[in-house]
Amino acid sequence: MTSFPAVSATVVLVSPTLPEVLPTAAWPALRAAETVYASADLPEATRAALDAKAAPHPDELVRASRMVLVTTRSDDPGAAVLVRRGAAVIDTPVPPLVRAVEVMDRLRSPGGCPWDAAQTHESLLQYLVEETYELLDAVEEGDRSAMREELGDVLLQVLFHARVAAEHDTDPFDIDAVADELVTKLVNRHPHVFTGAEAVHTAEHQQQRWEQLKQAEKRRESIVDGVPLGQPAAALAGKLGQRTGRRGVPSDLFPAGSDEGAKLFRIAAAARRAGIDPEGALRATAKEFARKVRAAERAARAHGFDPATLDADGWRRFWPRD
Repeated sequence: MTSFPAVSATVVLVSPTLPEVLPTAAWPALRAAETVYASADLPEATRAALDAKAAPHPDELVRASRMVLVTTRSDDPGAAVLVRRGAAVIDTPVPPLVRAVEVMDRLRSPGGCPWDAAQTHESLLQYLVEETYELLDAVEEGDRSAMREELGDVLLQVLFHARVAAEHDTDPFDIDAVADELVTKLVNRHPHVFTGAEAVHTAEHQQQRWEQLKQAEKRRESIVDGVPLGQPAAALAGKLGQRTGRRGVPSDLFPAGSDEGAKLFRIAAAARRAGIDPEGALRATAKEFARKVRAAERAARAHGFDPATLDADGWRRFWPRD
C-alpha cells in the first residue's frame, strides 16, 4: 500500500446554494493560511473577498504548505487528494430547507434523475393536486406524523415547479424569487404589523383589509377576478358567494334556475356566507357515508353474506344505525 506524506492544509466545503456563506470554524484557518485557493465553481465575489487564487492541479496543491482550499464540491479532485493526505475538513452546516433546494437542483441537473429532468409544469399538476388532498386528509385525521410527511410532499411540488421555472428560456425565476415575492406580499398585506399602520384587533377586520389591499395591488376590475376557477365546484361556488357577499351582492341574485347546478350553487354559496366551508362540510358527509358503507359490508360478511350480492333490503338490513 502506497503512503503519501501528510499535508498542512485545510479543505473548506461551502454550500453550492449559498457559496458566499463560510462557517465560523473556517476563519482561523483562513487567517493563518499562507495561500487560499478557490475552486472554479466558487463565485467571483467570494474569491475576491478571500483574496483566493484559482486552485491549481492537485499535484501542485499537495506541495503547498499552510494552505486552504475553498470549494462547493466534496468530490473536487484537489479536495479529494488533500483529504487522502490528511488535510483537515471544515464543512458548512446547511439548513434543511437549503439542502432540499440543492437536492432538487441535483435531480434536475445533468447526471441526475431522468424522470425528474423530463417533468414540466403541466405534467406535475396531477401530483400537486394529489399531494394537497393527501395533506388535507392528514389534517382532518389529526395525524401529525402524516401531516409532516405530506407537508414535505407539498413543499417538493413548490421546489419542483420553481426549479422548472428557473429553466425557462425567456422568463426564468427561481425559488428565491418565489420567496421574495411572498415576503413582499406578507409585509404589504400586514401594514399594522410591519409599518405601524392602524392596528387591527380582529381576524375579520384583517380579512377585510387583506381583500382591499389585494384588490388594490392587483388592480382588478371585478370583485370576482382572481377567484381560481379550477378549484372543486363546491369550493368555487362558496368562494364566489363569499367574495360577492363582502361587496353587498344579495343572495337573491344567486342563480335562480331549478336545475341541480343552480340548487347546488345556492346551497354552497349560502353556506360560505354563513361561515361554513361547503367543500369541507360535503367532504365530511361523504367520508361518513363511506364509513357506513364499510360498516355494512363488514356486518354482511359477519352474517355470511357477500356484500356484492346485497339488494336494497339487504343493504338496509346491515346498515349501521349510529
